[in-house]
Amino acid sequence: MSEPGQDGASGTTGINRLYATDLANETEFLAARARSLGSARANAALAVLDLKVRSYSVLSLACSGTQPSQRELAEFLALDPSQIVALVDQLEKRGAVLRMADPRDRRSNIIAATDAGRSLFAEAARLVEAASNESLAALNAAERDQLRSLLRRVALTPEG
Repeated sequence: MSEPGQDGASGTTGINRLYATDLANETEFLAARARSLGSARANAALAVLDLKVRSYSVLSLACSGTQPSQRELAEFLALDPSQIVALVDQLEKRGAVLRMADPRDRRSNIIAATDAGRSLFAEAARLVEAASNESLAALNAAERDQLRSLLRRVALTPEG
């Protein structure tokens, strides 16, 4: 009889036996799994600030100096506009961001960070960087740069 967590046929422990499946070689699966594991690690780190990756992302863009509109946030973060509204509402209640009329389009709002928001972001960015370092511990600096470059090409290439 096999011990718990072992496959009786091969004796391989836990999910490691699934690493040899076809799925474990599919790019979309690997990207989704890496994102899921990284987001979970970042969410755990951000919990001390009562933030999650999505709210951190909105705060980061609000602190970027680009004055993003809510519509731009939704498009860039690949979220439904209603999700952006909820995230901005949460950050606004905390005093981290303000909605302001967009001078480019008065029907739209831009999201700007407050001083408190910039301070919160600075703390959060340190936590996210530490979580990222844990997630990418198997890669050296050059490999991390290469991965970032490849992901930027995939994620930020305009669809055509």
